[in-house]
Amino acid sequence: MSKDDEKEIRKVYSEESRPGDEERVHSDTLNADKAKGRRLIINKETGKITNAETGEEVSDIQVVTEDGSLGSVSAGGRIILCGANAYEMKYYFNPLFKKIPESIQKELHIISVLFTQEAGGIFTIEFEDDGSITMETTRDDEDITYDEVSAGLLIGEVRRQRQDLFEALQMYYRAMILHEDMSDILSEDDE
Repeated sequence: MSKDDEKEIRKVYSEESRPGDEERVHSDTLNADKAKGRRLIINKETGKITNAETGEEVSDIQVVTEDGSLGSVSAGGRIILCGANAYEMKYYFNPLFKKIPESIQKELHIISVLFTQEAGGIFTIEFEDDGSITMETTRDDEDITYDEVSAGLLIGEVRRQRQDLFEALQMYYRAMILHEDMSDILSEDDE
């Protein structure tokens, strides 16, 4: 890979945005087709979400909270923390979690981008309902270079190497999102 290619990858994968971009996205989302809405069908057995009008499978859902924050929910119903896409060379961090310290946000950015550079495909880190962390990897149907076994092994390696980070994120989610009592969370860890 040439130095120009590496610079381009770094530039594309960066999460730099121009001032006002976030507000524009939020306002566009808040004002989009309020009267129309989008009807979705959720299969309880498979967890797949389908657009009722078009019949197309929906991979994620954009959510706007009461305070106007925009975030994403995966097709499995989990809240997406972050992810990277090797096909589009993009990184995504869910703005619902913008209060997570910047150093942790940068570490998540590095983990996600390095994963997709090594394994390819699309990689996401998501929160389950109980606050536990799930890492998912998927691929495009046309991608013949993607190796599911290697990607699965890489997920295991990331989980082992970053166990402390993921435990801290779980505690953050339980305390800040689920509003669980911190003393209860810490007493569970002592057991």
